[in-house]
Amino acid sequence: MKKQYPDAKLDMTPMIDVVFQLIIFFITTVDMESKALETKVRMAMSPHGPVEEMKDPRTVTVDVEQNGTIRIGGTRLTEGQLLTIMAKAVASSGQSTPVVIRGDFASTHEQIKRVMDICGKAGLWKLRFAAVKEKNT
Repeated sequence: MKKQYPDAKLDMTPMIDVVFQLIIFFITTVDMESKALETKVRMAMSPHGPVEEMKDPRTVTVDVEQNGTIRIGGTRLTEGQLLTIMAKAVASSGQSTPVVIRGDFASTHEQIKRVMDICGKAGLWKLRFAAVKEKNT
Protein backbone atom coordinates (compact mmCIF):
# COMPACT_ATOMS: atom_id res chain seq x y z
CA MET A 1 0.00 0.00 0.00
CA LYS A 2 1.41 3.37 -1.09
CA LYS A 3 1.52 6.31 1.26
CA GLN A 4 -0.29 9.40 0.07
CA TYR A 5 1.16 12.85 0.79
CA PRO A 6 -1.53 15.38 -0.02
CA ASP A 7 0.65 18.38 0.88
CA ALA A 8 3.71 17.31 -1.18
CA LYS A 9 4.64 19.84 -3.87
CA LEU A 10 7.52 20.15 -6.30
CA ASP A 11 9.46 23.41 -5.89
CA MET A 12 10.30 24.68 -9.42
CA THR A 13 12.33 27.72 -8.28
CA PRO A 14 15.77 26.04 -8.30
CA MET A 15 15.14 24.54 -11.72
CA ILE A 16 14.12 27.91 -13.14
CA ASP A 17 17.24 29.51 -11.63
CA VAL A 18 19.47 26.93 -13.32
CA VAL A 19 17.75 27.43 -16.68
CA PHE A 20 18.23 31.21 -16.50
CA GLN A 21 21.90 30.80 -15.59
CA LEU A 22 22.41 28.47 -18.57
CA ILE A 23 20.72 30.97 -20.88
CA ILE A 24 22.97 33.77 -19.60
CA PHE A 25 26.06 31.57 -20.01
CA PHE A 26 25.26 30.69 -23.61
CA ILE A 27 24.41 34.26 -24.56
CA THR A 28 27.69 35.60 -23.19
CA THR A 29 29.86 32.87 -24.74
CA VAL A 30 28.26 33.28 -28.17
CA ASP A 31 28.82 37.02 -27.95
CA MET A 32 32.48 36.54 -27.02
CA GLU A 33 33.03 34.16 -29.94
CA SER A 34 31.60 36.62 -32.46
CA LYS A 35 33.64 39.52 -31.05
CA ALA A 36 36.83 37.46 -31.23
CA LEU A 37 36.37 37.17 -34.99
CA GLU A 38 35.74 40.89 -35.53
CA THR A 39 39.04 42.03 -36.97
CA LYS A 40 40.46 44.06 -39.80
CA VAL A 41 41.47 40.85 -41.57
CA ARG A 42 39.91 40.48 -45.01
CA MET A 43 40.44 36.86 -45.88
CA ALA A 44 41.03 35.49 -49.36
CA MET A 45 38.38 33.57 -51.26
CA SER A 46 38.53 29.79 -51.44
CA PRO A 47 35.31 28.64 -53.11
CA HIS A 48 36.53 25.05 -53.51
CA GLY A 49 38.09 24.62 -50.07
CA PRO A 50 36.62 22.35 -47.40
CA VAL A 51 34.14 23.72 -44.87
CA GLU A 52 35.04 23.23 -41.22
CA GLU A 53 32.31 21.07 -39.71
CA MET A 54 33.41 20.81 -36.07
CA LYS A 55 35.80 23.15 -34.32
CA ASP A 56 38.26 21.71 -31.83
CA PRO A 57 37.89 23.70 -28.57
CA ARG A 58 41.68 23.78 -28.22
CA THR A 59 42.06 25.70 -31.49
CA VAL A 60 44.17 28.86 -31.36
CA THR A 61 43.19 31.40 -34.04
CA VAL A 62 45.92 33.84 -35.08
CA ASP A 63 45.10 36.86 -37.22
CA VAL A 64 47.74 38.43 -39.47
CA GLU A 65 46.70 41.85 -40.69
CA GLN A 66 47.75 43.51 -43.95
CA ASN A 67 50.59 45.40 -42.25
CA GLY A 68 51.88 42.23 -40.53
CA THR A 69 50.32 42.89 -37.12
CA ILE A 70 49.71 39.65 -35.23
CA ARG A 71 46.56 39.36 -33.10
CA ILE A 72 44.80 36.70 -31.05
CA GLY A 73 41.25 37.54 -30.01
CA GLY A 74 41.75 41.17 -31.02
CA THR A 75 44.83 41.63 -28.82
CA ARG A 76 47.96 42.81 -30.61
CA LEU A 77 50.99 40.62 -29.92
CA THR A 78 54.71 40.76 -30.51
CA GLU A 79 56.48 37.70 -31.89
CA GLY A 80 57.84 36.94 -28.41
CA GLN A 81 54.39 37.11 -26.85
CA LEU A 82 52.99 34.83 -29.57
CA LEU A 83 55.78 32.31 -28.91
CA THR A 84 54.98 32.38 -25.18
CA ILE A 85 51.27 31.80 -25.84
CA MET A 86 51.98 28.95 -28.24
CA ALA A 87 54.42 27.35 -25.80
CA LYS A 88 51.73 27.49 -23.09
CA ALA A 89 49.26 25.90 -25.51
CA VAL A 90 51.71 23.05 -26.09
CA ALA A 91 52.25 22.66 -22.34
CA SER A 92 48.52 22.47 -21.61
CA SER A 93 47.13 20.66 -24.66
CA GLY A 94 50.08 19.01 -26.37
CA GLN A 95 51.76 19.39 -29.74
CA SER A 96 48.60 18.49 -31.62
CA THR A 97 46.91 21.75 -30.60
CA PRO A 98 45.32 23.08 -33.80
CA VAL A 99 46.29 26.55 -35.02
CA VAL A 100 44.23 28.45 -37.57
CA ILE A 101 46.02 31.31 -39.30
CA ARG A 102 43.68 33.97 -40.66
CA GLY A 103 45.83 36.04 -42.99
CA ASP A 104 44.64 39.19 -44.72
CA PHE A 105 44.47 38.66 -48.48
CA ALA A 106 46.92 41.57 -48.94
CA SER A 107 49.48 40.31 -46.40
CA THR A 108 52.74 38.92 -47.71
CA HIS A 109 53.94 35.35 -47.55
CA GLU A 110 56.78 36.52 -45.30
CA GLN A 111 54.30 37.82 -42.70
CA ILE A 112 52.40 34.52 -42.65
CA LYS A 113 55.65 32.54 -42.58
CA ARG A 114 56.72 34.42 -39.42
CA VAL A 115 53.65 33.06 -37.62
CA MET A 116 54.28 29.57 -39.02
CA ASP A 117 57.90 29.68 -37.82
CA ILE A 118 56.83 30.76 -34.33
CA CYS A 119 54.36 27.87 -34.18
CA GLY A 120 57.14 25.52 -35.28
CA LYS A 121 59.49 26.84 -32.57
CA ALA A 122 56.78 26.19 -29.98
CA GLY A 123 56.40 22.62 -31.27
CA LEU A 124 53.03 23.02 -32.96
CA TRP A 125 52.60 21.22 -36.25
CA LYS A 126 48.85 21.18 -36.88
CA LEU A 127 48.45 24.42 -38.86
CA ARG A 128 45.53 25.41 -41.07
CA PHE A 129 44.65 28.53 -43.01
CA ALA A 130 41.25 30.20 -42.98
CA ALA A 131 39.55 31.61 -46.06
CA VAL A 132 36.01 32.57 -46.99
CA LYS A 133 33.87 30.26 -49.09
CA GLU A 134 31.75 32.97 -50.71
CA LYS A 135 31.44 36.73 -50.60
CA ASN A 136 29.08 38.25 -48.05
CA THR A 137 26.68 40.59 -49.75
